[in-house]
Amino acid sequence: MTQTASDKPLSRIVADLLPFLRRYARALTGSQQTGDRYAATTLEAFLTDRSIFETASSHKVALFGAFHRIWSSLGAPVQDGETGLTAQAQMHLSRLTENTREALLLNTIEDFSVAEVAEIMEIEVSEATELLRIAEQEIEKSVCGNILVIEDEAIIALHIKKIVTELGHKVTGVARKHKEAVKLAATKRPDLILSDIQLADGSSGVEAVNEILADAGDIPVIFITAFPERLLTGERPEPAFLISKPYTEDQVRSAVSQAMFFSSSEIIEGH
Repeated sequence: MTQTASDKPLSRIVADLLPFLRRYARALTGSQQTGDRYAATTLEAFLTDRSIFETASSHKVALFGAFHRIWSSLGAPVQDGETGLTAQAQMHLSRLTENTREALLLNTIEDFSVAEVAEIMEIEVSEATELLRIAEQEIEKSVCGNILVIEDEAIIALHIKKIVTELGHKVTGVARKHKEAVKLAATKRPDLILSDIQLADGSSGVEAVNEILADAGDIPVIFITAFPERLLTGERPEPAFLISKPYTEDQVRSAVSQAMFFSSSEIIEGH
């Protein structure tokens, strides 16, 4: 007999939702390590008080609501003494309207409805709607730069190029293979890399990105994958920014705008 969601023990339900909470936390903080730490703190809160799941409209809303209360109480993890792109990112983040990034990521990347965003953030629906409107305006004023696209499917690559170009970014090149991506990055250092996981020649987009980062240093990276949970285990170095296939234009726009605020990337382990 197939086990329904309602039949699952709560611990299993939370375990199934944890990868998505990690994705949201990493996108907010721009860091796997910091984002995963916030997610772990949320789990600790859940173990202490499971009543948070009794009143929410869904288990996922309850978990993200618990995270948001912790995030709001502790504040964004901004460090003093940063330099270069990280300092620029923090300056830009400090000018954004409070709570707009949270609302945008919940709505676009995590696919919560406006009503669910309001429930998670403990605000009125009208306020959530206004935050999303402001977030869209702020995206248009966000940091612009050079973007390298690593994608073996021509139609998807052209679509991504169109989206990021309309945001005001310049696409330095589109690579279909590992060696091509490394060569393009060496020719013109990108400010952001947007990469698929599997490339045309059977090579790995993860390996191509790691080689680029080893030579070029800190560059924010967004991975696009049909299996995001494989890069959200918290068990190894993993990306801070992930988009699930099939993606929407809003997901790409919001992920790119968030990733451009940050500049630290770790070597990612592939599967």
